[in-house]
Amino acid sequence: MKPTTVDDLVACGLDPTEVVRTVRAALAEDLGPDGVDVTSQATVPADQRDVAELVARGDGVLAGMAVAAVAFEFADAGIEVVTKVADGARVARGEVLATVSGPTRGLLTAERTALNLLCRLSGVATATRAWVDAVAGTGVRVLDTRKTTPGLRALEKYAVRAGSGVNKRMGLYDTAMVKDNHARAAGGVAPAFARVQATYPYLPIQVEVADVAEARAAVDAGATFLLCDNMSPQLLRQVVAEIGDRAELEATGNLTLATAAEFAATGVDYLSVGALTHSAPILDIAMDLCGPDMGR
Repeated sequence: MKPTTVDDLVACGLDPTEVVRTVRAALAEDLGPDGVDVTSQATVPADQRDVAELVARGDGVLAGMAVAAVAFEFADAGIEVVTKVADGARVARGEVLATVSGPTRGLLTAERTALNLLCRLSGVATATRAWVDAVAGTGVRVLDTRKTTPGLRALEKYAVRAGSGVNKRMGLYDTAMVKDNHARAAGGVAPAFARVQATYPYLPIQVEVADVAEARAAVDAGATFLLCDNMSPQLLRQVVAEIGDRAELEATGNLTLATAAEFAATGVDYLSVGALTHSAPILDIAMDLCGPDMGR
């Protein structure tokens, strides 16, 4: 397709500065205080150049190629990554996803960091697509949560988007969410909602509810987005019947792929799935050297 550039990060909705910071920290874990890959330094001549392929070792959905490219290019500015498959595409075992060419030491130094990020993000995208497929045709959208790997939230939420999911709030600052403990501390759902609305009138407010009575109280207080926490499909149907179109409804808790369609059929608007990020296995991707770089 084309060489990967910083512009690709922007197109993904990622902040290049944050991505570089993440990659720098990840490489530092590998290279230690002296910044040296001792094995590559000892075994590979400084002027050797090679071409490598990034190859899928399983079936899944790709995400994070531009992030992986940053790791390679940060290790050595002479490395070029040319993608063959776009993020969000389904890939098959054995498929070549990209070629990477340049100084061999740099390729080997960046290999694990680049693949750690690429495999992780592709795993999140793959898990997300499985949930999206499970509710296909229902109109229900699959949301992520804040149950992300520390330091990787923006990247993992990008991977959710690549897997056709929808991002919920990024953190505690951009959307107010009145959960059960907030309601207890404030003396109930309605007073908690009122306090948030008075303090942050410009922010969207979401309210967690556990039954029909709490849902009614939240909507009567002005809430337009309810998190229906750990409700059975039967109880969700009651909430949907009670609330109608006065608020968007999200089912969360006790969801599995096997029951996703059943929950989606209740009439809710969203399924919120922490497992997209906290339990997604990686998509195995490897780097194979395939010959000398003859381009230079």
